[in-house]
Amino acid sequence: MSTENEGTAVPPAPSAPPVPVDAPAASAQPPAPHAPDRAPASPPEAPAAPPAQAPVSPDQQASQGHPAPQVHPAPQGGDVPQGSTAPDAAWPPPPPPGTPAHTPTYGAGGDNGYGGGFDNGSGGGAGGWGASYQQPAPKPGRGRGGLVAGALIAALVAGGLGGGLGYTLAKNNDGNGSTTVSAPDTGGSVQRAAGTVAGVASKALPSTVTIQAEGSNGEGGTGTGFVFDKEGHIVTNNHVVAEAVDGGKLSATFPNGKKYEAEVVGHAQGYDVAVIKLENAPSDLKPLPLGDSDKVVVGDSTIAIGAPFGLSNTVTTGIISAKNRPVASSDGSADSKASYMSALQTDASINPGNSGGPLLDAQGNVIGINSAIQSTSNGGFGTGQAGSIGLGFAIPINQAEFVAQQLIKNGKPVYAKIGASVSLEETTNGAKLTEQGVGGSDPVEKGGPADDAGLKPGDVITKLDDRVIDSGPTLIGEIWTHKPGDEVTVTYERGGKQHTTEVTLGSKIGDD
Repeated sequence: MSTENEGTAVPPAPSAPPVPVDAPAASAQPPAPHAPDRAPASPPEAPAAPPAQAPVSPDQQASQGHPAPQVHPAPQGGDVPQGSTAPDAAWPPPPPPGTPAHTPTYGAGGDNGYGGGFDNGSGGGAGGWGASYQQPAPKPGRGRGGLVAGALIAALVAGGLGGGLGYTLAKNNDGNGSTTVSAPDTGGSVQRAAGTVAGVASKALPSTVTIQAEGSNGEGGTGTGFVFDKEGHIVTNNHVVAEAVDGGKLSATFPNGKKYEAEVVGHAQGYDVAVIKLENAPSDLKPLPLGDSDKVVVGDSTIAIGAPFGLSNTVTTGIISAKNRPVASSDGSADSKASYMSALQTDASINPGNSGGPLLDAQGNVIGINSAIQSTSNGGFGTGQAGSIGLGFAIPINQAEFVAQQLIKNGKPVYAKIGASVSLEETTNGAKLTEQGVGGSDPVEKGGPADDAGLKPGDVITKLDDRVIDSGPTLIGEIWTHKPGDEVTVTYERGGKQHTTEVTLGSKIGDD
């Protein structure tokens, strides 16, 4: 599969990317206004009846010359009747004869009307959220004790619900018809779990940088990199920094806006991996943890961080769509050399500027380096460049880690090799060893790995270990997932017959 790199000739990133600022914590909620439809926290106590006096009915009171107490309906809207400065001395007044006691219900629960926490096992009352409060009459035989218990329950309920539900009730019944509800926590006051995308991003972003590369001719582009170690080494793609290799300029900007000049330590065009080092690197660098790309499976969650089209510190998500995808990528120019990889394919949105950024798993471990995309020819943002269609490719981190370590140690890449020239034509039949070598060299290097294993020009390699080989680029990508000295099993066809042989891979230093 031939793809294109996606990290050059894009609009320059802002010199200082926006500094993420946590949203301010939600301010304390104002005290709830008076809510006429809620129970008072401590209703006035009724005068205590003489202990030995039995309840007297209205008829008995009339017969004894005492007028029956009148029932005053609860005023709507919380207004106090004119001329009244205190509740009626007979509070709570008994209901009119034949009128069932009415208890407001503030949620599912028992007949005390305050929710399931005090359910006594019977059904709820007939009232609703907007029902006016009316204290039930004390039951015979309970006297003051029953009223105090009821007041205590009311106080407990008011205390338990007042902070959240009480304020909402008052707000929703203030007469303006509003039904909005304020969240208890917003923005930066919310703690994100480590396994969430937000949690992973919050830890990974401070260890990613937006790279600006400028060649001696003034041309350049924007890409991404991530902190590899505490010494200030940043891993990225070769094509991100290629313009700045010979006399160019490099800078790396962190999400907090701090910008550092940098220099190229080493670059591997074939692998499309490069290492740069920050000048005057800060002492508090936090390298991103490296995962194990061999253990990744299709369907695993992925998180990509980069600067698509110059938009620094962008986070996108997706899954692993495929593994061991053979990819040959270049920038499409006539003199461009291809890079080969047995890539991780992801549908996380990757665009020009994402190149060199980390592809993370759900735990925040780096499993790949975003490197190439397959896309249509339509550009975006007026740049004429292609954008993501959900086919992104990343260099597996197990391979990239080895390459980066070699670049830091030697300044040059080390490649595993088979010691034979192969056709780069894209076929489905295998990788054919050519009859002629590159630049007049032998097609099968004498004394090299392929020669020692008995391979000859014209042989068609169809498998490397258990990987099916369908073309020369696929064979190169698979060989480069190994290290020099690894022994591999090669299956090949010659004269219509299938054969196998063991090949001990050799080594090649540098891109030349």
